[in-house]
Amino acid sequence: MTGRDASDAGAPVLDVSNLTVRFRQDGRTVEAVKGVSFTVGRGETVALVGESGSGKSVTALSTVALLPDSAEVGGSVRYEGREMVGAPAAELRRVRGNDISFIFQEPMTSLNPLHTIERQIGESLALHQGLAGEAARVRILELLSKVGIRDPETRLGAYPHQLSGGQRQRVMIAMALANGPDLLIADEPTTALDVTIQAQILDLLAELKRTEGLSLLFITHDLGVVRRIADRVCVMQGGAIVEQGPARRIFEAPEHPYTRKLLAAEPTGRPDPVPEGAKEIVRTDGLRIWFPIQRGILRRTVGHVKAVNGVSLSIREGETLGVVGESGSGKTTLGLGILRLIESEGPILFLGQEIHSRRSRALREIRRDMQIVFQDPYGSLSPRMTVEQIVAEGLGVHGVEPGRDRRSMVAEILTEVGLDPAAMGRYPHEFSGGQRQRVAIARAMILRPKFVVLDEPTSALDMTVQVQIVDLLRDLQRKWGLAYLFISHDLRVVRALSHKVIVMKEGNVVEAGEGAELFAAPQTDYTRTLLAAAFGDAVPEAV
Repeated sequence: MTGRDASDAGAPVLDVSNLTVRFRQDGRTVEAVKGVSFTVGRGETVALVGESGSGKSVTALSTVALLPDSAEVGGSVRYEGREMVGAPAAELRRVRGNDISFIFQEPMTSLNPLHTIERQIGESLALHQGLAGEAARVRILELLSKVGIRDPETRLGAYPHQLSGGQRQRVMIAMALANGPDLLIADEPTTALDVTIQAQILDLLAELKRTEGLSLLFITHDLGVVRRIADRVCVMQGGAIVEQGPARRIFEAPEHPYTRKLLAAEPTGRPDPVPEGAKEIVRTDGLRIWFPIQRGILRRTVGHVKAVNGVSLSIREGETLGVVGESGSGKTTLGLGILRLIESEGPILFLGQEIHSRRSRALREIRRDMQIVFQDPYGSLSPRMTVEQIVAEGLGVHGVEPGRDRRSMVAEILTEVGLDPAAMGRYPHEFSGGQRQRVAIARAMILRPKFVVLDEPTSALDMTVQVQIVDLLRDLQRKWGLAYLFISHDLRVVRALSHKVIVMKEGNVVEAGEGAELFAAPQTDYTRTLLAAAFGDAVPEAV
């Protein structure tokens, strides 16, 4: 990281001056960007940092007029001295893709699921460079090799769903590089990735910046990423830049209270000790979940995907077991198997009772005591139901406690998770991401379960909101003696919540132990790699 000023980077590639963006909707005007000014120098990485709703992405999309028609844009955006605000459509088309390229957060929504990788990259080459046939194929292979796709010839005919998350993001980067842009705008490109894949993508972008002479505008809410990649930082809050300067200065001597708040927003502390003699809630012994690979007309089984391969664990009342590993390691499958939501082999004991062989009717009796909170509350909450209906849904299945009113129970649990009961008539889209996750937690907790599977419940949230959710989960565990299975690739959150940790790779547990000991002295190379990707060069005791 250089920490250099814009003047050291030469004439700016991008010069944004007093940018304003307003959206008109239903007779109302929302001011999303308020007088934003910054520059991106040649070969420089500038990070726009802030929480959801701060105006980061709107600012980036404004650079080449990618906002909807309801947007009113004022001020100036100059690329290589050319004004982009109000520029003719033909001029904007020449700049988009050729000179300025975008990498978006979620490649599965940015890539066409019906087209092969070769066709999608080829479309950009045909549109902007007129390349087709063998010439286009050679260029596509060159791009895929450049972004680190192994054996690119075998990937040309692949569809997005056949690639891993990291591979899809590399394809997105290849598409962005296809026409040799000067400026790359990356909008949260690593948020949905595992820590090791995130580190690889950041290293790739830094290498491409060096070898291709790129300038980079990097949008993120993750200050760990900013520390690793940025030369200069612009901190946004409420549509305005509240502080900007060299990255080193921002991290070592932040001036604005909001910047200091962001830097302090990291899950800290440790879980409360497990009470002496706490009873065992869940136990598995050699749990195995294999998915058959079937081929031919008769669908003969020719092999198995060993998603979970002989996992043994125990969780007591008031205890959290953290499960970490990369995508595809079997973390979520393990959680679903313990809840008997998918078929498995091997004994599962819940409150001392063997539940592996129970059928659906017998399982329903214990479902009230076993709940799950999913990663994405926007996807797991019905958009057609009010918060009251969502939270009370379980009560309709399992019955309201005698003498209790359903609405009063919903109001009570909403208060407990930090939401105003007066909002129970609203719908999920009317809440922020953190509020939606609180609704999802309330839906699980209203039944007063004894065991909760938490499947990446904080990974899609801003850093400050993550801290709030971690504190909430600790408080609920302390109050009700809950047993948690906490699944995550965010090792900072796992360390703050977990008494014990198991590390999974390709369906197997490669390391297990007390949380503090595992973080301080990992025993396997794989665990050390995960920790290095999450914490960088910091020693485990200090991070």
